[in-house]
Amino acid sequence: MHPILFRIGPLKVYSFGLMVVLAFLGGAWVTAKELRRKSIEPDAIDGYPLIALVGGIVGARIYYLIDHFHELLSNPLGELFSGAGLTWYGGVIGGAVAALGWARHKGQSVWAMCDAFAPGLALAYAIGRIGCHLSGDGDYGKVTTLPWGYSYAKGMVPTPPGVLVHPTPLYELAAMLVVFAVLWRLRRRILGDGRLFGLYLILAGIERFLVEFVRRNPPVALGWTMAQWTSLAAIALGVLLYVTRRPSSPAAGPHS
Repeated sequence: MHPILFRIGPLKVYSFGLMVVLAFLGGAWVTAKELRRKSIEPDAIDGYPLIALVGGIVGARIYYLIDHFHELLSNPLGELFSGAGLTWYGGVIGGAVAALGWARHKGQSVWAMCDAFAPGLALAYAIGRIGCHLSGDGDYGKVTTLPWGYSYAKGMVPTPPGVLVHPTPLYELAAMLVVFAVLWRLRRRILGDGRLFGLYLILAGIERFLVEFVRRNPPVALGWTMAQWTSLAAIALGVLLYVTRRPSSPAAGPHS
């Protein structure tokens, strides 16, 4: 465990914070490449990742507070102003709302914008999970006896000494790198604005739904966690986009 990677005098460099920065930079770099390939307005390229970042942080925090509503009620000020507590789905929703709102303001295609962000979102998620693993921030899984079980005894949210748990951040790192590779390979082949983003929602939703079975999150309904219910909604939306956002067929010519 390396919650603190190194110190420069009194300054502490935290592994989670560093990986969040690297996740943003990696995702922004990939997204900028896609925006340029799609000939999105050049002077707006650099602004979109930053706009999405701000919206994502706000959305991630709001989602976390909703998901931990009981803690918020018991300690409102502590929860509201805590530096911890960000959730990926909230970040995706908040970032999407911010970026797509800006796209509408600029008169650009909302669905083309979604497609441009899809590979970068998958890559950023994968990089971010490295930070979760290095810091031991509590995003790990349930107790396991499997040979790759991991101890987070020195993490920010430590496991009991000698107890091994599922290293779910590493599971998600591997899965989302595969998702990124699939989206990157298919980005020129899937026609119809919005369909690549639909595929992202499907694949990311399936990944998160499955990993939740070995994570520590409590169920909220029918034995499933909040993240699993959100995943099902993401999968449903992704299927809807993939099916309905097909390119228009060319008009049929006159019969001979």
